[in-house]
Amino acid sequence: MAEFNTEQIRNLAMLGHTGSGKSSLLEALLFRANAITLKGRVDKGTNHADFTAQEKSHRHSLEPSFLNLDFANHHINLIDTPGLPDFFGRALLPLPGVESVLLVIHAGMGIESVTKRAFAAARSQGKVVLIAINHIDGNEAGLAELLGNIQQQFGHRCLPVNLPNVTADQVVDCYLHSEEQAQTAFHSVQAARDELVDTVLEEDEQLMELYLDQGESLTPEQLHAPLEAALRMGHLVPVCFTSAEQDIGIESLLELLVKLLPNPLEANPPQFVKGFGADAVPIDVSQSPLEHVLAHVFRVSIDPFVGRIGIFRLYQGTINIGMKLFVGQGRKLFKVSHLAKLQGDKLIDVSQAIPGDICAIAKIDELEVGAVLHDSHDEDEFHLPELDLPQPIFGLAVSPKRRGDEQKISEVLHKLVAEDPSLQVNRSDAQGQTVLQGQGDLHLQIALEKAQTLFNVDMKTDTPAVAYRETILAEATARFRHKKQSGGSGQFGEVELKVEPLSRGQGFEFVSKVVGGTVPSQYIPAVEKGVREAMSAGALGGFPMQDIRVTVLDGKHHSVDSKEIAFVMAGKKAFIDAVALAQPVILEPIVDMQILVEQGHVGEITGNMSASRGIICGTQAQASGIVEVSVEAPLANVGDYSTRLKSMTGGDGQFSMHFSRYDVISDKALKELTLALAETD
Repeated sequence: MAEFNTEQIRNLAMLGHTGSGKSSLLEALLFRANAITLKGRVDKGTNHADFTAQEKSHRHSLEPSFLNLDFANHHINLIDTPGLPDFFGRALLPLPGVESVLLVIHAGMGIESVTKRAFAAARSQGKVVLIAINHIDGNEAGLAELLGNIQQQFGHRCLPVNLPNVTADQVVDCYLHSEEQAQTAFHSVQAARDELVDTVLEEDEQLMELYLDQGESLTPEQLHAPLEAALRMGHLVPVCFTSAEQDIGIESLLELLVKLLPNPLEANPPQFVKGFGADAVPIDVSQSPLEHVLAHVFRVSIDPFVGRIGIFRLYQGTINIGMKLFVGQGRKLFKVSHLAKLQGDKLIDVSQAIPGDICAIAKIDELEVGAVLHDSHDEDEFHLPELDLPQPIFGLAVSPKRRGDEQKISEVLHKLVAEDPSLQVNRSDAQGQTVLQGQGDLHLQIALEKAQTLFNVDMKTDTPAVAYRETILAEATARFRHKKQSGGSGQFGEVELKVEPLSRGQGFEFVSKVVGGTVPSQYIPAVEKGVREAMSAGALGGFPMQDIRVTVLDGKHHSVDSKEIAFVMAGKKAFIDAVALAQPVILEPIVDMQILVEQGHVGEITGNMSASRGIICGTQAQASGIVEVSVEAPLANVGDYSTRLKSMTGGDGQFSMHFSRYDVISDKALKELTLALAETD
């Protein structure tokens, strides 16, 4: 593998709806750059990104996969991501490790649900976005309209950097080379270039004056600095045209990746912080190869044979074979005995990692998503903010098929969550269930299938459980004294707590306002532990509680009998008593749904949704007589929607859903839930 410096590296995540052609486009890029000798095909299970047995079987990308290529003396790290709505959380995992996102849109299908979510996620994290309109062959007639739709949905600064020619069998450059006399299928090269230059020059007043006052034409090299500023700020989103199947626009796209997209030093720098909570302070990263090592693990893969593999982005310093590193706040050093680049299912050994590059290390058990690797205790508390992953909305109660497998199942479930943090495992003590939660039925089925095939664990599953939550609507205060005396040393702890509601989605806050040492500081964490235990158990239906601030106001302690366990119990009981006075309610998850059906089925769909307590938010005509119906609905009423949709449309309808928010459950739904819980008991 050739040696590169940081300026020659490009890091790119490929996002888009399933079927948009991400994996095929990746194959075409790898083949054109001579990184592979034969292009694989998704429909035959031979493409290099989808290499696991599950992906070959399902003919879908199910995991982020990492490949790289060298082109024009640059090194490009490419990350293919799943496009199925259920796996959107997995698709987001690579974003902290890249500067740019290649958003792939199918020319015939247009802007789909994952497309919208991916664009919003990329921009919210400050990533540069390049849009590739793929499958242009055979869809020439709708390209101009699609570009207009992109500008309407994502902003008028989504501007073409190339255009298809009249027959859509080649693309014509509008920026780097600007073939002004070439004939295009729509628009004109000169008009497209003028729009691009005008947008870029808004970032540089001096160049703008030179361009306007003196009439000088400007080269891409002169425009490079303001171009990068426009890309970083989201003031420009380049759009290009490709066909992975027919190799149209592939060479042009490779050139755009190298000449337009930022290198690690030009992109928006990651905002590391030191410390946690209110004590956290922002830290600037130099990205110098001579500074202390600072690397961020953004993907973990666990293989029964290879062990735990951590994929990381190096931000600062240089990692060499043989050096010793810390993981987060761990006090134990580990030795870097192997360092690798990932090329699909292959680990290619390298001797060194430099700032900006993406590499992997294996067989370090402490590695987890979000971990920071460093070589000095000065960076013990350095970390990046947690990735905002979609909340789980579906659940399956899981249990062992064989007695004695409980521990094995627990270990495997936690391995699945380590790989995919958009999964969650919760224990419902009230119902005596272990619940695996995810983004949808397919998400959970794939996870359980992996547990069986890769880790040899069989599990029984029960009816999907909706991820209800509980909260409070009012403030309340309660005091509780835990006192126990049974011959020997006793237990004593007393606390007074105030509970108050937070805005929806804010989670949990714990505050201590104890003065005078009535509750010694060493016991405050024990009070919080008791509160968290009570929140996990719930107050009404055994569902976890959220959106609550708990403040410790006062308490008492005993110089001999006070112990941590006493304050755990006092905090737990005081919280339960306070919540009972604070109007506790059950929250139900509300989902956003996008339903694609033929025009003739729209009335039946909207009527069925209204009967399911759904709210119709709008309809939008798509290509070929298809209509997208946007709906908000309680998850509890649409858990079986795939079956209902198939019945109403004869199997022709499609839908996707994702978590929107939690809302207070309606009286009617609460009665139904109460009856269901009573039957369970």
